[in-house]
Amino acid sequence: MIRLTLLLTCVSLVFATASTWGPYRPNLYFGLRPQIPQSLMTGLIWYGAHDFQSVSRARHACSQDDGLATYTWTFYDPSSGGSQVLSDPFNNVHLTTSFLLTPTGWAARVQGEPIDETRPSRPALIWYLGLEGLGALDMDSDEEAEYGWDGDEEVKFSGESAGLGAFTVRIVEDPHSTRLTPGPRAGDFKHRIGKTTFLGSPVPPGNIWQAKDVIVQRLLKNAQELLAPFGKEGPFPEPAAILGLPNDVYTGSNLYAVQKIFDGPFSFDIFYEEGNDKKMTSSELDVGLARVKETYDAPITANLMGGVGYFHGQSIIDRSFSFEWDEDEDDASSSESGPELTDPMTLLTATPSRSFFPRGFYWDEGFHLLHIGPWDDAFAMKILQSWIGLIDSDGWVAREQILGEEARSKVPPEFQVQVPKYANPPTLVMAITAYIKRVRAHENSGEVDMGELGMGDTQVLLGGKQEVSSALQHESALASLRSLYAPLKRHYDWFRRTQRGLIKPYGRKARSRTEAYRWRGRNLQHVLTSGMDDYPRSPPHAGELHLDLISWMAYFTRTMGEISNFLGETDDAESFATIYDAIKGNIDDLHWDDESGMYCDASVDDEDESIHVCHKGYLSLFPFLLELVDVDSPRLGKILDLVRDEEELWSDYGLRSLSKSHPEFGKGENYWKGPVWVQMNYLALKALHNTYAASPGPYQVRAREIYVELRKNIVDNVFKEYQRTGYVWEQYDALTGEGRRSHPFTGWTSLVTLILSEKY
Repeated sequence: MIRLTLLLTCVSLVFATASTWGPYRPNLYFGLRPQIPQSLMTGLIWYGAHDFQSVSRARHACSQDDGLATYTWTFYDPSSGGSQVLSDPFNNVHLTTSFLLTPTGWAARVQGEPIDETRPSRPALIWYLGLEGLGALDMDSDEEAEYGWDGDEEVKFSGESAGLGAFTVRIVEDPHSTRLTPGPRAGDFKHRIGKTTFLGSPVPPGNIWQAKDVIVQRLLKNAQELLAPFGKEGPFPEPAAILGLPNDVYTGSNLYAVQKIFDGPFSFDIFYEEGNDKKMTSSELDVGLARVKETYDAPITANLMGGVGYFHGQSIIDRSFSFEWDEDEDDASSSESGPELTDPMTLLTATPSRSFFPRGFYWDEGFHLLHIGPWDDAFAMKILQSWIGLIDSDGWVAREQILGEEARSKVPPEFQVQVPKYANPPTLVMAITAYIKRVRAHENSGEVDMGELGMGDTQVLLGGKQEVSSALQHESALASLRSLYAPLKRHYDWFRRTQRGLIKPYGRKARSRTEAYRWRGRNLQHVLTSGMDDYPRSPPHAGELHLDLISWMAYFTRTMGEISNFLGETDDAESFATIYDAIKGNIDDLHWDDESGMYCDASVDDEDESIHVCHKGYLSLFPFLLELVDVDSPRLGKILDLVRDEEELWSDYGLRSLSKSHPEFGKGENYWKGPVWVQMNYLALKALHNTYAASPGPYQVRAREIYVELRKNIVDNVFKEYQRTGYVWEQYDALTGEGRRSHPFTGWTSLVTLILSEKY
């Protein structure tokens, strides 16, 4: 047996519990890892063995280019497990991948069947496991098997690592699987048909994530050697006889792969076990998965939870970069030079889209946690703490978390560098106020109404966790929020210090001389830091004032007041209340435009005079969206008129991001120039439901009517497109309602389930 043994002398082993494991490699169709920086990682690769070309399109990392009809977790809970379906028309296979946490580890299942039984379906599936960091990983099965192992033979590995301790991995095939049998073109290779083949290869530190490249390259090299005697003309043996792993194990291997090829329905299980306890069986896995399905059958919620990832690595930052309109003479960082790598960091986070955005985004995450929290408060708090832990000593956190080479491989170079002067909408605090609301509801009633959070032909009650999470107990909540409070205050102060706007130099009149804000980091065409990338704005200028940012700062301040009140920090609460009143007053003083009858950005003209820059759309609504407009304000009436006008923002599919009457509607990139975004509609519905339709005032009836119509439009359209396409989408067409751009996008679009259940 060839064994990789790395010295563990002087290393104190800290054994992980099974619950640290999960599908925390969301960029892959099916990849498992623990929440440990350097450890064991596993994954699934597949292709069709019915022809020689399909191996060049082997599936591994999620990609819209693969053309899968669907891939979605149909049920999933991070503390239990779940199941995912993947439909691959190109390879004519419908796969189901399942994962179950057990007392001693975990079990996974890969099963499949042809989509169309009249077409060839010969899926070749490769399961791999690779070890990063200190430890050892061995293949215990017979590595001298020249042609591979029989299908019914159990495949076994053993290993140990500094984070996991000792473990074993077993791969067990269902005896009823339809194994490939030799055909008329098998020739001299018939002894390879129907075998389980294998590979062991050494991989440099930090490169297990490139397992697919290593494995496929070795597979192709082996195929070329087998085909060499046939020349260029053939006739060639059948592909399934050639496209197999080489049955080689190299010295120093820390990456192992096992391949099985089928010719019809199949199933095999993978069992990961720590210690020497009783081995789990496939029948026990059947029972466990059935129990999880009964409790957590809510596909859209499941897909959000199944998209949570654990990331570790270095980020790239540039403290010296600045646009000319952002330069500050007092900024000492301007003397520092160029991009640099940070120390390694870790992050547990949901991801917007497994195919297109498989990493953490600051302003997305607050919306994600609004959904995850009601399902699992403890898990949501762990994610929140992970994000807050990234706030640096200055109070900054990068808006996009690109940690390590694997994450960077999915990001264009021009977007990889993060600048510590740039902000993003502070949405994490939305999750905190929602959490405090649930804690107080539990204190008042002893239970929390979690409602329905699914998306199928029939909604499924969230239920399953019959006991209320301990995270909702008052003492637990106090401890959690107190641990977040100091870094959150530092983060809040960073916003107020670094994103200030100018009032006095341009003769602006406002109640407060200090409360004005401007996004740093914008360029000529985009304000990426705002989150609304290509939304129309004025030309860049140091005198700009941004309505959305001052609205976020009012919201941030109000939230900090709620947190300080909950923690009994009365002096802080009074200070936040004073600042909130000042910001709220300045929103009216600096951003309301009487002529257009709406809130607007402010900028400076050629004469250095302050002017309003008005573009009807989501931007105009921000004081309303964040519930900053008084219920009896005449300005609320004008906002509701804008919302409900079909020539402006109203559509049968939700509120448009830019008015239909705007000259830039649907033009250019058309990212935030018309399409319907669910998270923004959620904010509108939340404001209507909780404040404007709920509070007595001159616009209450109108607000109720708009709420009912808007909620129906959003739910109906997302559900229609989900049924039509099999996916939840990043955005929806402003004129047709069709899903657009990234998919599946069960990040903030999954808020549709909260809208459906009216949980705001």
